[in-house]
Amino acid sequence: MPKIVSARVIVTSPGRNFVTLKIACDDGTTGVGDATLNGRELAVASYLADHVVPCLIGRDGHRIEDIWQYLYKGAYWRRGPVTMAAIAAVDLALWDIKGKVAGLPVYQLLGGASRDGCMVYGHANGTTIAETIEAALDYRRQGYKAIRLQCGVPGMASTYGVSKDRYFYEPADNDLPSENIWSTAKYLRVVPELFAAAREALGWDVHLLHDVHHRLTPIEAARLGKDLEPYRPFWIEDATPAEDQEAFRLIRQHTTTPLAVGEIFNSVWDCKALIENRLIDYIRATVLHAGGITHMRQIASLADLHQVRTGCHGATDLSPVTMAAALHLGLAIPNFGIQEYMRHTAETDAVFPHAYRFADGMLHPGDAPGLGVDIDEALAETFPYARAYLPVNRLEDGTMWSW
Repeated sequence: MPKIVSARVIVTSPGRNFVTLKIACDDGTTGVGDATLNGRELAVASYLADHVVPCLIGRDGHRIEDIWQYLYKGAYWRRGPVTMAAIAAVDLALWDIKGKVAGLPVYQLLGGASRDGCMVYGHANGTTIAETIEAALDYRRQGYKAIRLQCGVPGMASTYGVSKDRYFYEPADNDLPSENIWSTAKYLRVVPELFAAAREALGWDVHLLHDVHHRLTPIEAARLGKDLEPYRPFWIEDATPAEDQEAFRLIRQHTTTPLAVGEIFNSVWDCKALIENRLIDYIRATVLHAGGITHMRQIASLADLHQVRTGCHGATDLSPVTMAAALHLGLAIPNFGIQEYMRHTAETDAVFPHAYRFADGMLHPGDAPGLGVDIDEALAETFPYARAYLPVNRLEDGTMWSW
């Protein structure tokens, strides 16, 4: 049995901030887990270093489920993104260790592959519809079978989700929160025009997706879904603030456009009603913010019972450790749907060497034992932490609104 002898928290910023937990066992085996929480990274780092790590030393590293339950139930104050990200970091590191001890990639420990790879979608965006279509055509040339479309809103100085760079996007943009202005009416006019142009340029053999970023009321979201029905979107994501699970019933009553939600969820309780009442088609919780592979597998199992598929969040605010974990889980479960894929910078890839690979519109986690990701600690030390916040949004009259 591999006994845990140390666990260290590593904070680095190769283009953006990441928090990594590295666990070592007495047989020399090590494992890595992601603990990044965009805009609140040091809160998780402290939770781990001050409260979790002391409880790990001397424990059997193979007892993944028992340690998960111990950290979840033993804290008494359960759930929340900080707690669940910390638990996930431990969970991922232990799955990494178990795979290395077994000499197998994690997906084999989860029952083996259910498919040849995980279909991913890229992010096509631009300040105008024409720029977005140009980016989408580029993604199609690269072999992507699914593409997310986002464009600037006419009359708005900036639009969340639209990057200045074609491939790399970091929404945490300032050491104090920047404030953006939002107009729902202007937004609702431009998105159907974007999809009409995309179908004209791309045809019908590519999946098209769109992220609303929680910015609509339920009836506004229903209107958008109905307006987009002729263009057969793969999904609209985060159509309304996700905490209100019952709100999705109203959207569902008015449109057949598939609905995806969940990147801000951190437990099965956040999505239980949505899944059981079939109010969504895709659950987007991540293995990081939803407590690791151990808990995300439970969410996926509940979803499978109700014909809901996964579509895990995969932006660059998650390190390559989380991407690898999502791919191992996605390759194994029966109800995988799609995986978001935003490329990391060259600096991030150098700090986190990994085995996963892209081909034919899919990612595969690779067959290295464990998760197939490591951290170059010496290189990580050369990228010090830099405080960064996500922006906040106000309506044109100054009212605070969701993002």
